[in-house]
Formats: sequence, C-alpha cells, structure tokens
Amino acid sequence: MTVLAHGVGSRTDLPLPIGLALYGAGAVVLLSFAILLLFWRTPRLGDASCGRPVPAPLARLVDSTALRRGLQVVALAVTSLVVVVAVAGPDETSRNLAPWVLYVTFWVGLVPASLLLGPVWRAVNPLRLLHRGLGGRLATAPGAGRLPALGLWPAVVALLVFLWLELVHPGRAEPTTVAVFLIGYTVVQLALAAWFGEEWFAAGDGFEVYSTLLARLSFWGRRDDGRLVWRNPLADATVAPPVPGLTGVVVVLLGSTAFDGLSRTVFWQTGPGAADDSLSGTLGLLAMIAAVAALYVLGARLSGRLAGQPEGVQPLRYAGTVVPIALGYTVAHYFSLLMLDGQTTWILASNPFGRPGVDLFGTYDNVLDLTAVSADLIAYVQVIAIVVGHVVGVTLAHERALLSARRARASDQLPLVVVMVLFTIGGLGLLFGF
Repeated sequence: MTVLAHGVGSRTDLPLPIGLALYGAGAVVLLSFAILLLFWRTPRLGDASCGRPVPAPLARLVDSTALRRGLQVVALAVTSLVVVVAVAGPDETSRNLAPWVLYVTFWVGLVPASLLLGPVWRAVNPLRLLHRGLGGRLATAPGAGRLPALGLWPAVVALLVFLWLELVHPGRAEPTTVAVFLIGYTVVQLALAAWFGEEWFAAGDGFEVYSTLLARLSFWGRRDDGRLVWRNPLADATVAPPVPGLTGVVVVLLGSTAFDGLSRTVFWQTGPGAADDSLSGTLGLLAMIAAVAALYVLGARLSGRLAGQPEGVQPLRYAGTVVPIALGYTVAHYFSLLMLDGQTTWILASNPFGRPGVDLFGTYDNVLDLTAVSADLIAYVQVIAIVVGHVVGVTLAHERALLSARRARASDQLPLVVVMVLFTIGGLGLLFGF
C-alpha cells in the first residue's frame, strides 16, 4: 500500500515546463489583483443578510432533528465497524478497510462533501450523539464559560495530531494504529465535551471545524436571521466573524500540505528526511507550518501598517481569505488519491473481514482502474486548483480591505498579495519538484 505508507497524494510529471507553470501562475495571481484594483472598487459579495431562502420543505428537512439523529446513528455505526475491522480484520494494510476509510474516503471525501452540502460533519458527527447518550446535555458543564476564550485553538491541536499521524508516523497505515487513534480521539473528545459542554465539538473537534471552514465556500449558508439560504459561495468567507485560532487552523492546513509536497522531493529524501524517522518528519512538518505562519503573518501585518490599521488584528481579519488557498492546496494534493485509491474502499467494503467467499456488493475481485483519470488531467487539475485558490484568496482579501477601508490603496494590500504569489509558486514547486 504505497500511498498510505509514504504520505498521501502522488507526484505527477507536469505536461508543460515547470518554469512556465510557476511564472505563469504567479503572473495570473498578480494580474487578477490588478484587475480587481481597476474594476472592483466597492464591496460586492454581500453581507450576513444576503441570500435567497431555500424552499420551505427543503429547509424543514435539513433542519429536521430526526434526520440529523438518523445520520449520526449511521455515522456511529460506520465508525464502529471501521474500528472492529481495524482490530479483527486482515492484518495486511492492503486488505484492511480501516486505513482506506480514514485517510481516503473520510479525510479526503470530507472536502467535496462540505463544499456541496455545507458543514456536513457538524450535522452527522457521531461524537455529538455519544455525548448526548452519555447524558451530556443534562449535566452541567463546569468549563462552558471558558470555551469562547479558547476559540478554535483546540481544533488546531486536534488537526495537528491527525496530520502528524497521516504524514509522519511510520506506522500510520497499520490497522491497529487506526483503531488506537479512533478510540483515543473519541475518548479525549468526549471527556473534554463533558467539561466544556456540547459546544466543545464546534471548537475542539478538528474534523468538524475543518468541515465547517470548508463550508464557508459552499452555496449553502445561514443568514443572520438563521434562515437557510442559497448564496454566493464567496460571501460567507468574508462575512463570517473571525474567531480566535482561525489563523492557526488555516496555517496548519497550508503548512501540512506544503510538508507533504516537500517530503516527496529528492532534496528531502536524500537530505533532511533521509533517515525516514519520526523525528525528522516531525521537525519538517513543524518547520513548514512555522514558515507558512511567518510569511502570512508578516504579509498581513505589513498590509495593516501601510493601511494605518492595528497590525495585531490583521492576521485574524484576513484569515478567512486564506481558506480558498488551503482548499486549492488540498484539491491539488488529494485529487488523484480520491479518484484512484478511493476505489479501494468500495472494493474492500464488499468483504470487510476478508472472509473466503464473501462478496457483499460484487466488487471484491475488482482491481483499481488506473485509467479513471489520466496523468495529464491530474496535473492540470493540480495547477488549476492552486492558481484558482490563490486568485479567489486575492479577491477575498481585496473585498476584506474594502470593507475595512472603502478607499483601500493598492500599496496597502501589496504585501499580502506578494505572500499569496509566493504561496502559489512554492505550492506548485513542491508539488511537481523544482
């Protein structure tokens, strides 16, 4: 199981000169900024009151408590099955369903699910069901009053732990590792929810926060009056209130995908990461996250200084504009994994325990269809995802600048735009190899 044994995603040879791709991508981002300055002079994306209400029957269905509880029961049943399969299923990673469900179907599939359906994991999160089942809603949560001050920083820790497991831990693909992680994560989350209350999951469950963050770019949204509406998918990214820790979440997501690219370069494999051990991987992951954080914070603070605004609040103010960049990186790194290796989940699901003669869905004898997407298509999707993500990020940053100061100058925004150009070039360079 090469993919899970050596990180996620796959390197693809770009069907055009790498230099042309890098300079072209950077130029597109700069050109988009110039066009925005010329033709986008007032806020256009709407505010928290915008959006067209969805049909009443659909709104009632989406908000139905019975539907949410039913989906949570299904999610809990699937999670329980994955844990049981991880413990009692085949020992070989290539034949055990659990790693494929966790790292491919769930983690990667959460991206399109959140974009299409909104904050889907908040609705189906089985941890919320377990919390209620254990009497969490009836008990007094001693730490509930302290939760708002923590912001999203607990989710930063949760995401960092999972990403370390996915990208660094040598035994990440072993079924027992998956079982230990799922059980341990559940116990820790439920214990903290017992202290802070059910709202803990919105701040401390890394997967729920990740899904909710991506859902800011969904066509679904909630108006300030609570109504479910169709809206411009970019509107929510600018009107959603900044929450402490949001900067940390987007930086961890960006830095981890950057490390994923770095770890598959010749430079890393023959240099700092030659030992292929946890220490070098951990240091590399933290270094890439720190580098991304330093660049972003520097760009945001410099933009604030030039605009005559408090520098300290700028990284959080503009953090939402980095979400499409993180999404672009995610699509670039995981697209081929979902399209190709994602088939393995459905193959193994037909015989989760590897019993002779069992083939529930008639797919167990199938083999991966490596022609499902071509190498050229994968490469083009990767380039387009990163470039479009950055162009949208620049657009949101410009909109945010206009909301802060209606006569925002180009020079005020330039430091942050330069950082986004560097992210574009660096992301493509790490993805395809300098």
